[in-house]
Amino acid sequence: MAAKLLLIKDVEDLGRSGDIVSVKPGYARNFLLPSKFAVLADKNALRMQARLQEERAKKALADKQESDAIAASLEGVVLTTIVKVDHDGHMYGSVSAHDVIVLLQEQANIALEKRSIGLKHAIKKTGVHEIPVKLKEGVTSQVTLKVMTEEGRLAAEQEAQTEA
Repeated sequence: MAAKLLLIKDVEDLGRSGDIVSVKPGYARNFLLPSKFAVLADKNALRMQARLQEERAKKALADKQESDAIAASLEGVVLTTIVKVDHDGHMYGSVSAHDVIVLLQEQANIALEKRSIGLKHAIKKTGVHEIPVKLKEGVTSQVTLKVMTEEGRLAAEQEAQTEA
């Protein structure tokens, strides 16, 4: 038997504040209610629903503006990381979403959460990779990541010096 609840806070993959959702009783009893993410959908809670939805609309507008600003700052960002490779050119280790977050913070001074990075698998090859970034309110962007070897970096620096 499903439990009807009014969400007080946004819950990922379930709904936003002000939504009435139907969940399994164990999920409601063990997670949503003790964490104060939801209340039982009775008459009093239904009166609270309109106020919650109005607050959520204001928050959505602010989140959208913030996400648009972050997406604009991500436009054209090229991150570079140096990796070690063996004599056959295979990488030791990989570049994960956490590494991309750290590189964004260090090189572009942009702080994001790990769940924002749309990397399905860790990068295990050198080269140029396009990494999707999913921000709040459905705003998306992309970041370019150059995975280079130490020798490749030195060659690129020499090329830049000869052009200059």
